[in-house]
Amino acid sequence: MTSMITPGVENDEARLRALRRMQGVALGLLVLAAVVYVLTRDQDGFLGFVNAGAEASMVGAIADWFAVTALFRHPLGLPIPHTALIPRRKDDLGRGLEEFVGENFMAADIVRERVLAAEPTRRIGAWLADPAHARKVTDEVTEVAAVALGKVRDEHIVEVVEAVLVPRFREEPISPILGTFVTEAVRDDLHHGLVDLALEELHGWLVENHDTFTEVLGERAPTWVPPRINEAVTNRLHAEAVRWLADIRSDPDHRARRALDSMLAQLGQDLLFNPSTQERAENLKLRLLDHPQFAATGISLWKALRNALLGALQDESGPLKQRLADELVAVAIRFRDEPAMQQRLDGLAADAVVFGVNRYGKELTTVITTTIEGWDGKEAAKRIELHVGRDLQFIRINGTIVGGLVGVLIHAISVLLP
Repeated sequence: MTSMITPGVENDEARLRALRRMQGVALGLLVLAAVVYVLTRDQDGFLGFVNAGAEASMVGAIADWFAVTALFRHPLGLPIPHTALIPRRKDDLGRGLEEFVGENFMAADIVRERVLAAEPTRRIGAWLADPAHARKVTDEVTEVAAVALGKVRDEHIVEVVEAVLVPRFREEPISPILGTFVTEAVRDDLHHGLVDLALEELHGWLVENHDTFTEVLGERAPTWVPPRINEAVTNRLHAEAVRWLADIRSDPDHRARRALDSMLAQLGQDLLFNPSTQERAENLKLRLLDHPQFAATGISLWKALRNALLGALQDESGPLKQRLADELVAVAIRFRDEPAMQQRLDGLAADAVVFGVNRYGKELTTVITTTIEGWDGKEAAKRIELHVGRDLQFIRINGTIVGGLVGVLIHAISVLLP
């Protein structure tokens, strides 16, 4: 099935006018040569040279007219062999063009050389180091992100949670994941920071909320205990709790910390290897997934996150945009000023482009052949002539001029020879 080539009407009209103008120049030179030839026939001396040059000019002009015309159509409509080359052999030309592009533009070595020569990291860094450019990029990115967030509706999140996440969580055993996480966290002491934070916050709360602590304990005291004794006991418990937490907070080797480490390490091992613990963990997971509040909680978290992000992204003078722009400038300065980073990132970019060329280059160049094969032959010849025909007319003009000079030279040799 052939397809028409999409024309650009205004450009095509300009190309057609230029083509017709150059064709007129070439034809005018041929007519001039013919007139000169007729007027100088059977003449000797200087006019004999002029006549020989005019004759050779006509031969050169007609020969080159034939050659140029034969590319696009049959000269004078005659089905001469090896003419109308583009309409008849456009598929072969397409395959040749595909091979040319593949060998000279899609070769891995050439692509790598051009990417490295372009110095993309340094150029990007130099451009982004300008705060105005960084701000422009930040505005574009945040605007696109805000539009994308606005397109995501609540029903989409419900569908993802109920149709994708929940079934996946049901199938995936939770015990190995939790066991590995807990074991790795204990081994690398990752939980100590969280413990320190919890101790700091709890100690501060107890110090600042003495009355609340004693009131809660007092409400649970037996009614027969005298108030004075109850107050003394609750005050003592508060003081001991504050002191105990302070001791744990200040002593990295406190026995309570060691007990917590031991408990977490055992929990990690049980989650990995104890069937009973694994079963309880799976049952807890299923109860959470079956709870009707699970999806609602996911939606609520999404709404809160989306609203917070949208507010930050749409605030033109907000800290998020300013921080993004500042970070972008800082990274760009490193791109611009650190040759080692430039070399490393340029190498990664070259590797990525070479990978894409090696993997998809054939498919890209095949587009050339596929597209040309789909063209109508006559239409393709017409449109190619519009693009290159004007320049090809210089072949006819040069043929006329060079032919005339050669004719004069040959006539001079014939005169000089005995």
